[in-house]
Amino acid sequence: MTTSLTALPGARGPVSAAILGALRGSAAPAAPGLDAADPFGDDLHLALHLCYELHYRGLPGVAAEQEWDPKLLAVRALLESRFESGLRDSLPGGTDVEAEFDALLTETGAAGAIGFLVAEGQWWHVRELFAHRSVYHLKEADPHAWAIPRLSGPAKAGLVAVEFDEFGGGHADRVHAALFADLLAAAGLPNGYLALLEHVPGPMLALVNMMSMFGLHRALRGALVGHFAAAEITTAPAARRMDRILRRLGAPDACRFFYTEHIEADAVHEQVMRHDVAGGLLAAEPELAADVVFGIQATGLLEEYLDEHLASCWQDGRSSLRQPLP
Repeated sequence: MTTSLTALPGARGPVSAAILGALRGSAAPAAPGLDAADPFGDDLHLALHLCYELHYRGLPGVAAEQEWDPKLLAVRALLESRFESGLRDSLPGGTDVEAEFDALLTETGAAGAIGFLVAEGQWWHVRELFAHRSVYHLKEADPHAWAIPRLSGPAKAGLVAVEFDEFGGGHADRVHAALFADLLAAAGLPNGYLALLEHVPGPMLALVNMMSMFGLHRALRGALVGHFAAAEITTAPAARRMDRILRRLGAPDACRFFYTEHIEADAVHEQVMRHDVAGGLLAAEPELAADVVFGIQATGLLEEYLDEHLASCWQDGRSSLRQPLP
């Protein structure tokens, strides 16, 4: 991979400015104006993303010890509360897990951003999509691994089986994050971990933060399973559409390979996640049904917000990113 994030990003508002100040050691952790912050906006989600990165690979110039700084964790909890409340207030909820899964399998046609790419997408649109997805796919399976010690029986075994595939089945060059790094390089984009963070706006960061929040909190293990199952169920159809788009545009083989790999793998993962992992979890802890539904619906909501952002920008002839790509 090429160079990853080499410096802390610029602030996107008062909340992220305060977190950046705390990470640099120049201020006490704080979240000024949090009550007025958009729970799905750039400012809150950059701040939350930076807090979460301390639990992944760390941040440049930030001491490893800050991962467990109690004052920073207290502010992170406030950010999480604002985000989670925003999600719950925007969703219908419920406990019918099977109905939610069935709805994901209903073909709705190619609309929104994918519909735009199918009908009139150009290579620059696809490169922007790659940039958005880089903050997700370069850590693709990592947040889900936090669920492993919190599950047992068929749910644990099934999730580990899916994760084993996500991590390349023991082959470093087949790790899905490595395949996406190859895709970025083939598209002429920086492919280091978080190398494109400054370019990516709030809608994409919110999706990644959702995974981290679900993964880091044992109380949200049901939501993480719901999210992971929803992602696996919807990936294969989306990957088939992306492969058709890339084939039409004459994209490099490495770009197409990432998606063709997911067509087969996630068709199997769908069954494992639905029946073994979600089914196993609910057989052992039926009281978590509402949390599983929350994870499924939250994933759909944030994917919809991202889709609307992409489609509206591209239909207006504008970039969907915060900064131009290299």
